[in-house]
Amino acid sequence: MDVEKASAAKKVKITADKTLMVLSGKGGVGKSTVAVNLAVALAESLGPVGLLDADLHGPNVPKLLGVEHVRPEVRDGKLIPVETPYRVKVVSMGFLLPQRDSPLIWRGPLKMKAIQQLFDQVKWGKLDLLVVDLPPGTGDEPLSVAQILGGADGALIVTTPQELARLDASKAISFARKVGAKRIGVVENMSYLTCPHCGKEIDLFGKGGGRKLAEEMGVEFLGSLPFVPAVIGAGDRGIPAASLEEVREPFVELALQVWEWLNREPA
Repeated sequence: MDVEKASAAKKVKITADKTLMVLSGKGGVGKSTVAVNLAVALAESLGPVGLLDADLHGPNVPKLLGVEHVRPEVRDGKLIPVETPYRVKVVSMGFLLPQRDSPLIWRGPLKMKAIQQLFDQVKWGKLDLLVVDLPPGTGDEPLSVAQILGGADGALIVTTPQELARLDASKAISFARKVGAKRIGVVENMSYLTCPHCGKEIDLFGKGGGRKLAEEMGVEFLGSLPFVPAVIGAGDRGIPAASLEEVREPFVELALQVWEWLNREPA
């Protein structure tokens, strides 16, 4: 299918110096955790960072940032992003649902309209970076976001090392190419677990799959993140790992790499 001939979302002028889509071919690879912690790590060194949670059916970003009980204000007909303690402004469908367990039972046209409104009816203000956390796959929401951005500065594909995740991630890379992302990079999440007793690295899901995928698809490999149980516990408590001294280093290193990549001339 030609994405140019698909029902197109309206392009919106984004008040951000850089735009970054974070996507994956499948769920369960830690995409939202990566998106949240990248935004938090980058906000420490940049000006304002925006984080748009475009996963309408599974909006987990508010929970990961500890702001799931906040309701955003509306001023002059515009939604005001929720401010977090980490200099990250957030907008998410999770703020707008009547209950935390309320399902969003919508077909494509309603989802496309909602995505459009999350861009053009939100008063983001001036941002150094807008990070968009997309739902898994290559359906309505990712396509709508890509059309609205009109060629994001970067598309960051999150995968885990195993073959099954790589197979789906390759489709996400092809999608990013088709929608005109200026740069495409791969991050391998849950690369290994460090044994707490002997310090040996344990390859839970195989080894080197993310780097291999990037080489095969001709895109940049931006780094690996270890599987750290404390990161999971922090997320459950609504504390981004990038704000915790004992576990933040891998996210900070990745954030610096991603920012340098976003500011590099496209190949």
